[in-house]
Amino acid sequence: MPPIDYETEYDNRGRVPEHPEIFARWAREAAAYRAAARDAEFALAYGLSPRQTLDLFPAKDNDEMTPLALFIHGGWWRSLEPAMFSQVAAGPNARGLTAAVAGYDFCPQVSIATIIEQMRAACLWLWRKYRKRIFVYGHSAGGHLAACLLAQDWKAFAADAPADLVPAAYAISGVYDLSPLVHVSQNSDLRLDDAEARRVSPLHWKVPAGRTLDAVVGSLESSEFLRQSKIIAEGWRARGVAARYEEIAGMNHFTIVDALSDPRSAMTRRVVDLAQMVSAL
Repeated sequence: MPPIDYETEYDNRGRVPEHPEIFARWAREAAAYRAAARDAEFALAYGLSPRQTLDLFPAKDNDEMTPLALFIHGGWWRSLEPAMFSQVAAGPNARGLTAAVAGYDFCPQVSIATIIEQMRAACLWLWRKYRKRIFVYGHSAGGHLAACLLAQDWKAFAADAPADLVPAAYAISGVYDLSPLVHVSQNSDLRLDDAEARRVSPLHWKVPAGRTLDAVVGSLESSEFLRQSKIIAEGWRARGVAARYEEIAGMNHFTIVDALSDPRSAMTRRVVDLAQMVSAL
């Protein structure tokens, strides 16, 4: 069996040559949604650096019973911006969810471990603002970060937070075993060695039983991305997590997130169902 060509397997932009047009469309859709979201609040600081901000899109009838969701964007932990993803709040908003879209500092200025800490800080900021458990959904690097937030005993970081502050997550096209990334060109920024890659891989973490994870991926994605979602679902299911794996037909690494702007899509309905489950706890 020939060795895996990790450089090709993890080159999403190379696999989708039309990605510049997709990114431009995302930016247009996000700007339009931001302009229409009259109650939204932008660039709310949850940390000290300029990138540690949240854009907040409240549901129309936002009250103490409204489910709360946090979206984390991708970009290999080193690119893209929350303002490109405002539209991922559109579907959930239309179905009664309040959604925040988080930013974070980039590699190589910070490590992936630091970005995980920043996402913990974002969740705790939302907890202290709303006193609600949080449903997290994320794409690509954001899928990895969503899984990391699920696999936490939150009492270890904040005595005022429930241990299951993030009881459910929806991880889209994520990477959960980062060891292959030691061998790709992006690692010039990620700066992972074998030990650090394992340390920040949620696949190997002790995840509390009773949590819920959806690991979804586009059917047109590489074999490695399909494998990554399968192994987190299978591995965590064996540890007591309600984990499921799903391939979304006809979607590549980028188009897979488009369904979140449509309140009628199966993806949005699933996200809303999970968020409502979290709200009921």
